[in-house]
Amino acid sequence: MLDHAEPSRTRGPLTWIAVTAAALFVLAGIGAAGVWVYGVASMSAPEDQAFVGIRIADGTVSVKGPLCPYMKADEVRVHDAQTEELLWQATGPLTPEGVRGEVTLWRPEQFRKATGGQQPAVLPKLLAVSVADAERGGPGEVFDTTEVAAAQLPAGTYWTRKGPRTAREIDAQYACTDPPPGGGS
Repeated sequence: MLDHAEPSRTRGPLTWIAVTAAALFVLAGIGAAGVWVYGVASMSAPEDQAFVGIRIADGTVSVKGPLCPYMKADEVRVHDAQTEELLWQATGPLTPEGVRGEVTLWRPEQFRKATGGQQPAVLPKLLAVSVADAERGGPGEVFDTTEVAAAQLPAGTYWTRKGPRTAREIDAQYACTDPPPGGGS
């Protein structure tokens, strides 16, 4: 008869606790890394975020931000996306189109307050535009101005990262069936 010691009897209870704890620690680390990767990917996935539209026709730059019927645009900001220089900012649109988020940039007479001067003679290659309402803020987008100008869009259509869209299609990104904030319009 062979005299072999059983492995379970040669290791003490502390060894099994340490092995189990190490395995759980490794599994927790793998799970945490997976959650972190998913979180980063979902936060930076532009396909899930609302988008702004832009059109450039005959030297005029117009934008459309998504809004529900009860929302009102409050602020438009335009930056050179490469230098981050603020080119133009306006608040308090005065036209019905502006209140709906359809704005012609560098038209200070269409706003209560506008800063930043006139439209540059040559637009920056990358233009960052945001359209916000007073309560919820709003999305921003970076556009390649050469690409937008070359798009030859029909009237009432804007260039977006998802291709040409009408103002109605841009607004349709939001589920506007909820009652407006504060219960009124």
